[in-house]
Amino acid sequence: MPRVSQDQLDARRQEILSAARACFARHGYEGATVRRLEEATGLSRGAIFHHFRDKDSLFLAVAEDDAAAMVSTVAENGLVQVMRDLLARAASPDTAGWLGSQLEVSRRLRTDPDFASRWAQRQAAIEEATRERLGRLRDAGKLRDDVPLDVLAEFLELAYDGLVLHLAMGRPAGSLSRVLDVVEEAVRHP
Repeated sequence: MPRVSQDQLDARRQEILSAARACFARHGYEGATVRRLEEATGLSRGAIFHHFRDKDSLFLAVAEDDAAAMVSTVAENGLVQVMRDLLARAASPDTAGWLGSQLEVSRRLRTDPDFASRWAQRQAAIEEATRERLGRLRDAGKLRDDVPLDVLAEFLELAYDGLVLHLAMGRPAGSLSRVLDVVEEAVRHP
């Protein structure tokens, strides 16, 4: 029997995550039945659950994958850049799936205490990356110093949440790039 390389396993896992992301976004967590996940991935339940223990683990892996990418961008370029990247890709089908997954994470945080407990660590990483980046900007004299860092971080998080909701609802991007300019100017040193 031929051996499957780690690269092949990793590639298959990423394919499953991508297809599952779209399925969860389209149907919600409950509506993304195992049959729908099979159809979306083109794989059997055995093949899917070879990589993930169960549907909950698969959904959490999708959300974690998204959160890890976000933490990386925030640490390097800031939360406003995450919003600019999101806006630039707003019309892409992948982005629609990502937005739907974000809304599903929000819903599950409100309705599923076990999920909320498991998700807390991921949310803390995003918040920490945002605050560290803001701290570096303030130390460099590029960030306003008349508002506490926690308040600036919460302001940016609210702007991000609002953008996600706006785009997920299918509302037009319109002049949101200019709105993000205002958001960025609001936290910069005058």
